[in-house]
Amino acid sequence: MRQALLLAALVLMGVGGIVGLGWGSGPRWSRWSSCAAAGIASTLVTITGVLCVSGPALTVHLGDLLDFGQTALRLDQLAGLFLTLTGGLGVVISLALLNWTGLAGRAGDRAALPGYMLLLASVTVTVVAADAFSFLFAWESLTVAFYVLSSATRRRRDQPSAAWATAAVGKAGGAALLVGFLVLAGAARSFGFAAWAGLHASGLHDTAYVLVVFGFATKVGLMPFEVWMPRGYPAAPGPMRAAMAGLAVNAGFYGLWRFLALLGRPPEWLVVAVLVLGGATALLGIVFAAVQADVRRAIAYSSAENGGIIMVGYGVALAGAYVGNSSLVAVGLLAASLQVLTHAVAKTGLFLSAANFEKSTGTNALDGLSGMGRSQPWGAASFAASALALSGLPPTIGFVSEWFTFEALMQQFRLHPLALRLATAGAGALIALTAGMAAFTFVRLLGFTVLGRPSQPGLAEPAPERGAAVKMALLLTAVACFGLAAIAPWVVRYMARGLSPDVARSITLGALKSPWVLQPVFPNFSALSTSWLFIVMPAGFLVVTLATVLASRGRFLSVRRVPVWRSATPGVHGEDSYNAFAYANPVRHVLANILGTQKEVALVEIKPSSLPDGAPASGRENEAATPDDEVTEEWHQPHVVFKASVAEPIETYLYRPVIAGYLALARTAKRLQSGRLEAYVGYMLVALIAVLIVAAAMH
Repeated sequence: MRQALLLAALVLMGVGGIVGLGWGSGPRWSRWSSCAAAGIASTLVTITGVLCVSGPALTVHLGDLLDFGQTALRLDQLAGLFLTLTGGLGVVISLALLNWTGLAGRAGDRAALPGYMLLLASVTVTVVAADAFSFLFAWESLTVAFYVLSSATRRRRDQPSAAWATAAVGKAGGAALLVGFLVLAGAARSFGFAAWAGLHASGLHDTAYVLVVFGFATKVGLMPFEVWMPRGYPAAPGPMRAAMAGLAVNAGFYGLWRFLALLGRPPEWLVVAVLVLGGATALLGIVFAAVQADVRRAIAYSSAENGGIIMVGYGVALAGAYVGNSSLVAVGLLAASLQVLTHAVAKTGLFLSAANFEKSTGTNALDGLSGMGRSQPWGAASFAASALALSGLPPTIGFVSEWFTFEALMQQFRLHPLALRLATAGAGALIALTAGMAAFTFVRLLGFTVLGRPSQPGLAEPAPERGAAVKMALLLTAVACFGLAAIAPWVVRYMARGLSPDVARSITLGALKSPWVLQPVFPNFSALSTSWLFIVMPAGFLVVTLATVLASRGRFLSVRRVPVWRSATPGVHGEDSYNAFAYANPVRHVLANILGTQKEVALVEIKPSSLPDGAPASGRENEAATPDDEVTEEWHQPHVVFKASVAEPIETYLYRPVIAGYLALARTAKRLQSGRLEAYVGYMLVALIAVLIVAAAMH
């Protein structure tokens, strides 16, 4: 049954890809049929995942189908957990694509929809692959899909660099996995994953462990590999960003979970590195998200932040595996898996709603998206719910996942090695700072989009929301952000089954103190009932509101109209003078060492005719013009312009010097290739003599 459903899903993905590749995004029937095929295939994947989680593990042997050893598929509980997430998100994104592709060419060129089909199929095969060759084939196909989607529209000047950065990081991760798999296959004399589980700890084992973690870390954006996210995600068209960030990146987390079960005890220094780098990635990602003027880049940097938080939970699980404490493994993996769920659902909602805003306004700038709560209620609801979830506020699923993450980090006293204790404490401090910055970041995003004033003068009015399919997709993401928290005990039970290949189900179920109360696996530590929050929080709000109305004798409900506060800076005019740039400016100033903030203040001259309507002709806003003043077109007014830019330290101090050195080496090689024939003969003679000397020395 499971094999048939999975095969049918893959066939549908292939048919949808062929239709999209053959007819492109021109004919209406081809666009709709491709999206419908993706939606039906995702539904079948979801059903397969549920059957895998609830049923026994099953291995499907395909013989030497790929002529590279025995090919096999593993349909066990862990695969089922990620298939459920992949299929569910695929249904939502496919619904949004039905509306997005309603206009000819909206999804990009001919490659966009086939790229999406390739992405869905690659993630599905990656999750169920049980041998090295099948896994690597699907993993490299996923890298190709990322490249295709990030280069599909070809409307941006930085599109080529974004696509190449995405492909380069993906290929680096694939190379690391290839070498690691070859080491494991050589030690076990088999390409099947099942044979790798019995390997004993050794230098080769630890080397392979590091390479595997390195390979998967490139996909999930662990520092220093997070640089591709703010480039690659915005380059993809519309809902394809949600497919990359919310759906496909989970293949990397699946790989980490799977190989933790296969390889067992990691080296100590690797655990320390994962914890420290995870915390640093989370903080760096949210700090850069806080100062972005483009909503797509802000969401992309937030993906790096969420990836760092997930890696910290995974680091706690690694620490538990190192000291042999199964309960620590359980609480770390449960916290990380809940954060994966939060990130997948909320990031899908953010990117889908942002794509809806872009379609309506034609811009992605925060200052140009003000007032979306009035003109785009469905997208605004999804955006707000997703932002609250990623802020970790109750009663969302993000609050549950972050609570579990902090509770997992508080178990550091159960670790005996001092290095692990210090790394866990440091990661906890970094995650605490990240949580505070996340609240600041998403208040900014919500304030200047959903809760902001209507669009500024001079900008076109946003188009109304249309399409039942995209409204349904947005509603599903908004409801999921709150609904998953309401049924958190059942989510934990489902995840306990899904994580059983890594840690016994009975140990993970220790997270349930009672049917409605959660605890961090360890009893008598702390407890939380997110289900009851949906009763307690509305009741508390009602009580406080009634008490306030009674205490104020009704004056609390009266409307007061006062002048809107305006900036007192000379040369700044209008009620909208306080913008997204100004809101984030304190962060640029305080964290200038991290952000690499560069400031520039210039005095320019502008003509009065170029001033906004109603703006005074004087450089000082509050000074009235006298009758003797004469304003002509030749007179220019001094105007202060303040500019600030940030530079990511990883890209500035690591990648750019490496790229510069590579280009210098390439230029040197180019000069050598343009030499004379006798010079080449001389080079060959020197090389031959060197080889002979080495050979003689070896004898």
